[in-house]
Amino acid sequence: MTDPWRYAAHGVMVAVRVTPRGGRDAVDGIEELANGKSVVKVRVRVAAEGGEANRAVTELFAELLRVPKSKVRVASGVTSRVKQLTIEGDPKQLGEALKAATAATDKD
Repeated sequence: MTDPWRYAAHGVMVAVRVTPRGGRDAVDGIEELANGKSVVKVRVRVAAEGGEANRAVTELFAELLRVPKSKVRVASGVTSRVKQLTIEGDPKQLGEALKAATAATDKD
């Protein structure tokens, strides 16, 4: 399975699948979709209303990767469960943090 993130000059692009009203804000590992693409599975407490789920996802990734909230944004899929996030920062550090965060949850 390939990593669900791509490296860019100023950060990373991360493919995520969001489950709103998931009971807690958490990363649940990596999943392969039916089309063969890999995504980071994410759950958030809030419902997908008024952009609340998108806000929760960006805040979760900002905390997880230790970057300011302003550096994380939804690049595509604003109204979809499958989204692309753009995270600004050092691509190598972000990639290592993503590997660590998803590996920890895959072992559960």
